[in-house]
Order: sequence, then structure tokens, then C-alpha cells
Amino acid sequence: MAIIITDECINCGACEPECPNTAIYEGADDWRYADGTSLSGKVVLPNGKEVDAEETQEPISDEVYYIAPDKCTECMGFHEEPQCAAVCPVDCCVPDDDHVETEEELLGKQRFMHPED
Repeated sequence: MAIIITDECINCGACEPECPNTAIYEGADDWRYADGTSLSGKVVLPNGKEVDAEETQEPISDEVYYIAPDKCTECMGFHEEPQCAAVCPVDCCVPDDDHVETEEELLGKQRFMHPED
């Protein structure tokens, strides 16, 4: 499952540089599938949704840092544990029950975004 940043976030920014998928954004910032990945142009995501990887997406939160769930792999394929949760000083990076994924799905998403790794 993806990780979510709760409202307890203090906006310290410690998590953002730790994400290997560039899935973490500051509140109110737009995001793109292409950021920090090998994706470009029109792509079909593993969930079947077709998107333009370069197109900006609306912020998920306007107040605190947030994680784009389509890009979160819980650091599978990169680290043993989610790095955002490991560095968060207030433990607000927690599993997102609305985006439950198996280890196989998370690794597939990682390979999709970073096929050269």
C-alpha cells in the first residue's frame, strides 16, 4: 500500500528528498508523473489509467506535504523500509488504507517508473 502523510505533518520537509520516486511534494505544489522517474509523454499506468507524464496534476493537499499514491512504492526496490517514515520526526508517514497494494504490485510500479534500474 502507498504511504500517506497525515495532518500531523509539521512541514519540516525531511521526507521529500528521501523519496526515490519523487512522490512527495510540498503542500499546494503541483506534481507530475515524470518528476524523478523515466516516464515521459503519454503512458498507461500499471492500474490501466492513461496519462501524460509531463502534465501537471493538482495538489493532493494545500496545507501539508503529501505523497502522490500512483508514484509511491513504499521504497520497494530501493530500500528495506519507507524512507519518509524512517526520517519523519513526528511519525506522520503511515500506510494509506485507501491505496492497498501487494509487494508484487509495488515492485511492478517501481520497475515501470524506473526500467533502467
